[in-house]
Amino acid sequence: MKIFDFKNKINEQELVVAADEIRNGNLVIFPTETVYGIGANALDEKAVKKIFIAKGRQSDNPLIVHISNLDMVEKLATDISDMERKLIDAFFPGPFTIVLKKKDIIPTSVTANLDTVGIRMPENNIALKLIEAAGVAIAAPSANISGRPSGTRIDDIKDEFDGIIDIMIDGGDTLIGLESTVVKVINNIPVILRPGKITPEDIIEIVGVVKFDEHIYKKSEGKVESPGMKYRHYAPTTECLLIYSDEDATQIDLVNANIKENTIVIGYEEHKNMIKTNNFYSFGSIKNYDEISHNIFNLLRKSDKRHADLIIIEGVKKQGLGIAIMNRLIRAANYNYIEK
Repeated sequence: MKIFDFKNKINEQELVVAADEIRNGNLVIFPTETVYGIGANALDEKAVKKIFIAKGRQSDNPLIVHISNLDMVEKLATDISDMERKLIDAFFPGPFTIVLKKKDIIPTSVTANLDTVGIRMPENNIALKLIEAAGVAIAAPSANISGRPSGTRIDDIKDEFDGIIDIMIDGGDTLIGLESTVVKVINNIPVILRPGKITPEDIIEIVGVVKFDEHIYKKSEGKVESPGMKYRHYAPTTECLLIYSDEDATQIDLVNANIKENTIVIGYEEHKNMIKTNNFYSFGSIKNYDEISHNIFNLLRKSDKRHADLIIIEGVKKQGLGIAIMNRLIRAANYNYIEK
């Protein structure tokens, strides 16, 4: 396995090698501003199927297609509405995926046999240059074995894919740490299928209206149009318990009441001296949800390596970016969740 180090500077020769790998029907792991992706030529059905095999991913879980310029939207999607165009203009490039009616050029393996496709233009320069150099859109879910926490740094995922993926591009820690917001426009209203860094408030500011899919905090059954809605996601192998209360003191008491002999707690920096365990990892300040989203997947992986009996995670308020954080944590805990 080759790891190309682009943390400080993109090596143009190695970029060409990685782009050739994509064009030749193989897989490349690369950074985006959200999480690392495992990518293949989105128009090559055989290549796309390699993603599902490498991740152990269910075939009815659709992939997101990454592009490097707005012209590519027109090549991949059809019947784009004025509302959809407003959202594209506002949030591309960035941590935002929009579900559009697909053209036949996109294989059904990408879309889980649906007639729609999620499209995103990442803001990360390495990702954009890779797509541009490859000359094709890249289908790319998060770079992790399905069900595990998403990869936000190469060191967290290289062992999972050693011998499976030939090329990984190391761009350092990802900026955001949570996957993109996924939106589908239904009856001219943007509906959030998967929350992310682009918040409901951000969308309202642009188009004046937004709704949530009913499965934001619960598992969806049947066909889904976005990743992260149906299967167990973002989860360590260790049992997890998510705890949240609007009252700070109540949340601390609940955490302490559930600590066992071999328990790790992931929580607020401000709470570390009030939680009754030496096995405490701070994911950031109660005042800084950006810091929490950046750290949470890495800390879930770090905690899992400790082989504890239980990982307790402190929850956050379900507003702004907290909506996306709780969406991920509820699934990471496999719906083992206390809220009072």
